[in-house]
Amino acid sequence: MIRRRLPLATSGGYWMLYILPALAIYTVFMAYPLLDSVRLSFFGTTGNQPGTNQNNFVGFDNFIRLFTDSNYSSQYWGAFFHTWYFFFINMAVQNTLGLYFATILMNKGLRGASAYRTIIFIPATLAVLVTGYLWKLILNPQWGAVNIILEHIGLSQFAFPWLGDSRFALTAVSLVSSWQWVGMPTMMFLAGLQNIPDDLLEAGQIVGATSWQQFWHIKLPMLRPVIGIVTVLTFVANFNAFDVVYAMEDANGAPLYATDLIGTLFYRLGIAGQAPVGIPNPGVGAAVATVTFIMLAAGVALVLRLTQSERSST
Repeated sequence: MIRRRLPLATSGGYWMLYILPALAIYTVFMAYPLLDSVRLSFFGTTGNQPGTNQNNFVGFDNFIRLFTDSNYSSQYWGAFFHTWYFFFINMAVQNTLGLYFATILMNKGLRGASAYRTIIFIPATLAVLVTGYLWKLILNPQWGAVNIILEHIGLSQFAFPWLGDSRFALTAVSLVSSWQWVGMPTMMFLAGLQNIPDDLLEAGQIVGATSWQQFWHIKLPMLRPVIGIVTVLTFVANFNAFDVVYAMEDANGAPLYATDLIGTLFYRLGIAGQAPVGIPNPGVGAAVATVTFIMLAAGVALVLRLTQSERSST
């Protein structure tokens, strides 16, 4: 019997044919817009009037204006710190609950585990605009379900205008985002827990380790690579967040810019235009995007570096 050798991935450069479609799509829709945004950050107006002759090369003038011009700097730093707060809430609530849910779902005696997995993951399949609008109705201060329940159980003093008070608006938006996306880290942590060898857990039981000791000394160290990936995904997603604020508040980060994130600020500066003039400044908007990209690249590299070192040490 004569075997014919097929010129697939093992011969020549034919393997490149398989990645060309994906590479072309990535280049057109991801790489090129990113590089063009960096290029655009070095162009703009020579004066302070946005929208007039954006083809002038101004060097780092857009970056200097972003951090020194009072029209931009105060809003940028406000959005910057709000985004970090948004990220930390998601890390503390979304990912902690995801790890907790995954640990519960690993319980072999749990009945209906598949149904629970579906219930936890369903919100992640919904459009952000839909969930944002629904939660906006639920948090309505007059007839929203949250305040009605608080009043019925005797906690009317906690029935706040959640989205209308600058003290609570960003926290409320962050918790809604955590609720919607908790299914993603849950599934990732669940996959990581399933990959832990049973021999390690049995060895822990033999030496008399409690469930908490097994989790802290065996499961959690083995999950560090997964924790790194979850952290990276949360970091990137939160620093690009826009739709949840747009759905629950508006693009201005109401009330009083209390929910303004880097994503909404970029939208106002580079695309829609900022009140009261309403004329966009693509150069400054591109500067915001470029600074965010540099920050994300540095943060992702740091997390992956720490994750790799932890992986090598384990």
